[in-house]
Amino acid sequence: MKPEKQGKTRYRVSAAEAFKLVFRHARKRILEQIRAIALIIIYMVLFQVLVLNIPLVDSGLIAFGFVLVVFGLAFFMEGLLLGLMPLGEVIGIRMPLKASMATILIIGFILGIGATFAEPSIGALRMAGQSIKAWNSPLLFLLLNKFAAYLVYAIGIGVGLAVVFGMLRFLYGWSLKPFIFFSVPFLLFISFFAYIKPNLNQLLGLAWDCGAVTTGPVTVPLILALGLGISHVSRRGGKDTGGGFGVVTLASLFPIFAVLMIGFALSGKVQAPMSEKQFFSVENRENTLFLFESEDAMKGYALGYSSRASYLPLFDNDEAQLDEFKSRLISDNALREKVFRSQNEFEHWLINQDDHELKLKYFGSEEQLFDAIYKGGGAGADVMEILKDFRRHSANAAQAIVPLSLFLILVMFLVLRERLPRADEIFLGLFFAFLGMVLFSGGIELGLGKIGDQVGANLPASYTKIEMPSERMVIREFDPDIVNVAIGDDGKAKPFFYYEHKEKLYRVPFEEKCFNAELRQYEYIPSRGPLFGVGERTKAGLFVVLLFAFIMGYGATLAEPALNALGMAVEDITVGTFKKSLLIQSVAVGVGFGIAIGLAKIIWGLPLFWMLLVPYMLLMIFTKLSSEEFVNIGWDSAGVTTGPITVPLVLALGLGIGTQVGAAEGFGILSMASVCPIISVLSVGLVVNHKRKAALKALEADESRKAEEVAA
Repeated sequence: MKPEKQGKTRYRVSAAEAFKLVFRHARKRILEQIRAIALIIIYMVLFQVLVLNIPLVDSGLIAFGFVLVVFGLAFFMEGLLLGLMPLGEVIGIRMPLKASMATILIIGFILGIGATFAEPSIGALRMAGQSIKAWNSPLLFLLLNKFAAYLVYAIGIGVGLAVVFGMLRFLYGWSLKPFIFFSVPFLLFISFFAYIKPNLNQLLGLAWDCGAVTTGPVTVPLILALGLGISHVSRRGGKDTGGGFGVVTLASLFPIFAVLMIGFALSGKVQAPMSEKQFFSVENRENTLFLFESEDAMKGYALGYSSRASYLPLFDNDEAQLDEFKSRLISDNALREKVFRSQNEFEHWLINQDDHELKLKYFGSEEQLFDAIYKGGGAGADVMEILKDFRRHSANAAQAIVPLSLFLILVMFLVLRERLPRADEIFLGLFFAFLGMVLFSGGIELGLGKIGDQVGANLPASYTKIEMPSERMVIREFDPDIVNVAIGDDGKAKPFFYYEHKEKLYRVPFEEKCFNAELRQYEYIPSRGPLFGVGERTKAGLFVVLLFAFIMGYGATLAEPALNALGMAVEDITVGTFKKSLLIQSVAVGVGFGIAIGLAKIIWGLPLFWMLLVPYMLLMIFTKLSSEEFVNIGWDSAGVTTGPITVPLVLALGLGIGTQVGAAEGFGILSMASVCPIISVLSVGLVVNHKRKAALKALEADESRKAEEVAA
């Protein structure tokens, strides 16, 4: 490495040296992401495999998804550091000097919307819509599917408003407490009205969870970079802006209001929850069609998720018309793409049909059909399907990153009239952010979403009996004469037979309904559970589930890099009175309890409104008693725990267990995981503050005593 002598001091680096530097830096970034993801992933995999004794389905695909998550986050975070954050900080510093207040607020508002679209966890919300039953939660289904873009816009508007008020706080040094005392009771007030309305009731979990989704790796750093720039300028004028704390709190509260408002706006146009049969009835056809992109999409959803008796009215109760439509699905690839979201979804549907001839028409032979059944009917994914998904992720990433980047660059040129600092680095960073978002979105779909959904769906096996579709058995050329009979404790006959598969012997119960005499085929779906205790909803099993949730939340929080950074900042601000380790432990315990309580809400069907009301009312008291610095720290601590790994996993976990236990929706875990750490941090803060005051009083008393002794 040799310095050049002309102009500024520059260094000529050989290709080998450059490669070493880049390799070391890349390895460091990748290892950071591995450390962030490894603990929680290993824990969930081991819990399913060792504790629940249930093998992972599509383990290779899930492992590939984890690799994508690691590299995606590494690229994405590097892109933020090189591209988006420098732009945000420069704009934050320069804007108060060159732009009017109105311009600053408008730019901040637009920036908040753009940052929301660029949040990786927003993709997890879109995927969550696939688990919602349309007849159980019509409004929720509409917002997460057909109107998913409107939902994101609403969340973005909420974040935009949060940025506006956050900037005003930075500029004028306003306290965070008045915002909390007004916004939280107001949100609870409108949540109560949503709670008493059947359609809006099921939107509460999504709305309050959105507050956690928005405080991710794009919104928080970008807004903080912008806000800290303004804060830096404000401090020159002698204003105390709280060191940048508080903006995360606003960014988590305002989107809740925005989502509830869009829910209220749409509730009059959407039917109330109803039975599956009534939902697809001829009389309700127009209302049902409103929830879908097209009539074909509605029919596809009905075929995939409802019973034959329910969806037959969509075909005018004409069996011939239904059979003709199914035949078209087999032969018409374009129609399949309209009706089903993916080839895998179509194959999964087809495998579960009773029409054997229809299956053979598509798969071609008995052997291929048999292989497809054991593959899980679309459980895996072929290369073309994955490439198709990545094209979709690329389009979504471009829609998220490009507008936000262009907006920031235009602000630099048109408003600030300045050139881009280190333009080559910034454009490289923007490309990295785009690439990282594509990879990470694919990783969520293939890895985090799948493992979360599987563990969530299998968790109830701890305390109750559940079916295991992934272990479906299809036995051809079945001979009923091999069936044996055992006598149970109740004296009833229990027919069974032995089945050997892959050198393992299984004892399979024989049920007449599972045997197709015409095809000489026996099809059986095994069941598991309860693994702990005997009976329905065993106490031991429920305890295991809640303990799993607590450890998951606690461990994931300890691995969160942002929390470590917050802990160091807090220890510095409080001059060592609030130790970093104490903050981390307080937040981790709070998140652990929050996730456990959120899972309890889904399992027992507890009303989320009352579960939110009690802790937030308690927080009003804690906030009143706490100092401004602890209020800022405590309320912001919830935001740093809901990172890009935790959010998709927890959402998938909740929706998975919600589907298994028959809950209308599986939201609410994130909202509980957000409020509980605030309680733990503020309560610990009150204790720390009390000890600090007691120590100061003791010190003053000691100094006073010494002064009296000297005077005497």
